[in-house]
Amino acid sequence: MLSSRARDFTPAPHDGQRAPYQVARRDARARNGIGTHRPAFLLLALLLAASTLAGAQASAPDSKVEDAVLAEMKREHIPGLALGVYRDGQIVKVQGYGLANVELNVPVKPETIFQSGSVGKQFTATAIMMLVEEGKVSLDDSVTKYFPDAPASWKPIRVKNLLSHTSGLSEYETEARTKPGALFDLRQDHTETELFKMIATLPIENPPGERWAYRNTNYVLLGFLIHKVTGELYGDFLQERIFKPLGMNSTRIISEADIIPNRSAGYRLVKGAQLKNQDWVSPTYNTTADGAIYFNVLDLAKWDAALYTERLLKESSLDHVWTVFRLDDGKPNPGNYGFAWAIDRINGHRVIEHSGAWQGFTTDIARYVDDKLTVVVLTNLDSAHSQPGKIAHMVAGLYNPALTPPIPKPIEDHEPQVTAFVRQTVERLAAGQADPNIFAPEMRAQFSPEELKEAGEALKGLGDLKSLDLIERRQEDAKRHYRYRAVFGGQAYVVAVTLDANGKIAALGYEEE
Repeated sequence: MLSSRARDFTPAPHDGQRAPYQVARRDARARNGIGTHRPAFLLLALLLAASTLAGAQASAPDSKVEDAVLAEMKREHIPGLALGVYRDGQIVKVQGYGLANVELNVPVKPETIFQSGSVGKQFTATAIMMLVEEGKVSLDDSVTKYFPDAPASWKPIRVKNLLSHTSGLSEYETEARTKPGALFDLRQDHTETELFKMIATLPIENPPGERWAYRNTNYVLLGFLIHKVTGELYGDFLQERIFKPLGMNSTRIISEADIIPNRSAGYRLVKGAQLKNQDWVSPTYNTTADGAIYFNVLDLAKWDAALYTERLLKESSLDHVWTVFRLDDGKPNPGNYGFAWAIDRINGHRVIEHSGAWQGFTTDIARYVDDKLTVVVLTNLDSAHSQPGKIAHMVAGLYNPALTPPIPKPIEDHEPQVTAFVRQTVERLAAGQADPNIFAPEMRAQFSPEELKEAGEALKGLGDLKSLDLIERRQEDAKRHYRYRAVFGGQAYVVAVTLDANGKIAALGYEEE
């Protein structure tokens, strides 16, 4: 499936692709609508020129970067964006664009704080590896060592399986499980013990180490594990061991109650024409270790610099974090995932990356380690409409053209009937005529008719489907995964489809090329 959760019509929040890679923390799709509020964006256009600039050591022409970012913001209707470019641990450029708060006309500046989404997972992984170095945790420990009340079926699950998303545990944050009145109702508060007991009721999808599937559940449990081992809440441990030592003075766990300087507002687009504030969730779901962090591009420069050193972790531990985790069959996992980072190459240049989305915010950090170049993009718009990863890759290409992602090339299509089926599905979705029976049972069970209609409206807004060319096909057990280059109107997209053993659609998503 594709990385842009709101464009992913798939119940399981896998959120990953291989190169370039993005991950969104939670399934924000059902809480994020479609469209823009035109008056707000007229105001935004007037304020874009008032962006704050710092760190003017840019090695790419500022005008090119500025023009490219502003053009993409306008096209994606992003209210506010912060950009960080760092080379060899030093700030090259940090700049704010647009509005941190539309209602108050507050522009984004480098100090502006955004929510992390799944980018916050890398702090959790770092904390666990610190405990591993101290001998307090072993990657090969069964999770039942730390959770003796866990189901017996959890005994084969190792700490490393949680870190690498190979545990086989189910996703707690699906639409069906988080809606009002459901088990993980996002508006209800719970103690850590209560939330653990709720997670313990979820089914196991497959034996640990057999498959890779991005599950926020894994990192929630890692936060609980940190608390069990250290006696400190996850957020407090991060403050003491990571944020304060690095001088990341604006980085902290989310709190909507506290007075926090420079905090931006998150936004979503609904009904094709309206900008709305982010949805409220309870403090429980804004303090879990799957990505509930506030930060800004200035603090992330300090984080990036530390990753070139052994200030936090030994080189051997960092190598572990940035190595693609192998499944039990010895093969690298298909998400190219290590521990809270995805590892890949663009034109032969190594890149480690992660992105996130939560409560009307999207984020991306892309570290081109061979080139010692890092690009961070933070936005305050929902994942249905903003693509921080795309912007990060675009900016990286302006600093080094060799880092521009290549246009995918078509491959020989030996299953034209599948391609025809995908085309028909996309066109019928856009026309509001999709047959629910073409989807796998688990997908049908977690999507309401309203959501299916919303997905169709989003597709319809792209324009007519002009072409559909196969660019990748791979087999994973009984499932077949396809990626197509699709041209809607005048814009190219990548469409990803997974078919189960019965030929039903188990995953369907798209994102701009």
